[in-house]
Amino acid sequence: MDFGVVYTQEQELFRKEVRAWLEDNVPEEMKVPYDEANYTSEMHEFWKQKQNELGKKGWLFSTYKEEDGGGGLSPDHRSVIEEEFREYRAMRPITSTYTVDVLSVWANDDQKDKFLRPLLQGEKFEHMRMTEPHSGADLADYRGKAVRDGDDWILNGENVFISAHGDEDFFPGPMHTDENAPRHRNLGYFVVPNPSPGLEVREMDLLPGRRQKHITMTNVRIPGDHLIGGETQGWQVHGTHLEAEHGGGGSSLGRDELIDNLTTYVQEKNTDGAESVDSVKQNTTVDAYLESHVDSMLGKRAYWRYQAGLGNTYEGNVHNVHNRVGGLRNSVRVRDVMGPYALLNADDERAPHGGMEEVDQRSSAGQRHAGGSTNIAKVILARRIGISRTKERPAPTPKG
Repeated sequence: MDFGVVYTQEQELFRKEVRAWLEDNVPEEMKVPYDEANYTSEMHEFWKQKQNELGKKGWLFSTYKEEDGGGGLSPDHRSVIEEEFREYRAMRPITSTYTVDVLSVWANDDQKDKFLRPLLQGEKFEHMRMTEPHSGADLADYRGKAVRDGDDWILNGENVFISAHGDEDFFPGPMHTDENAPRHRNLGYFVVPNPSPGLEVREMDLLPGRRQKHITMTNVRIPGDHLIGGETQGWQVHGTHLEAEHGGGGSSLGRDELIDNLTTYVQEKNTDGAESVDSVKQNTTVDAYLESHVDSMLGKRAYWRYQAGLGNTYEGNVHNVHNRVGGLRNSVRVRDVMGPYALLNADDERAPHGGMEEVDQRSSAGQRHAGGSTNIAKVILARRIGISRTKERPAPTPKG
């Protein structure tokens, strides 16, 4: 059964427009490399400029409200943009949709003009900061402190494993605001300008690359209007972020390039006659393809429900758990089928597909901890489907 999206004639014409823009505006040397280590400062400056162009066209955050600075387009138009940009290896928003969701729901009108509109238009950029050295992404045990000083706030704390470039305009995230309040009622959510006196951003040299940052705040003073929501509403405000990061928005992308390349690799090996792939590895490839297809279906279901305003009860969380577990299984399958070739990086001319497999092998396990570990994802799913002692309801999102 074919579950692919059937686009209208108008949407296919729009696809041609997007494709033509990419061909006219993105030279080959500016395409986003598979390995972040090969993403140069020249590429970064190029894509920062293009983000503003895309924002003006309404293609950067295509489904967000026009009055806030978004494109006001349909979910299917967004799918077309995502498909074409991914195929062309073009940069999607530098700014996270998670932060945009938070500001769309919780910011007042003045804050939307100050923060949301320039982000949606690609005039400014941000990266959220959550993880602390002592507790990972356990926001209920957050220790970075914000203390009121007149109309301002003084911030002290640090964050690690922040996947930022370092030159973003804002670092939004929670801070501890009330030592006497109980968990979940003791946080505020702040938009921290970068640069700011006392704010230091350092590079972390890790196995997946050097994009991860260590952010330190020492007596950083920010204005009172940089607090989003109430001063003890940070947990609820950040819930909007976590709702999306834990799968609430789903995914419209149907193609899994890693597994498509694996399938092509096996087919080519079996047709050139020089080196065929045995039946065990062929079956492993089929398992990988089926796993990927199931993940695509789960993501599309959650995406449809979210964009249709039907709410997210558990569908996005099912996709989140499957994507984490199934993605790791498929990384193992790629290595089992391709052997040492899956470990050759982009600098080796023998590396298949530009070294994509090596990047996946190096980063796949660690990425299962992004946005909380897989175990946390399972706990959230258990709460949503009613088999946990604790019940959980979805956080507010731009779609309701």
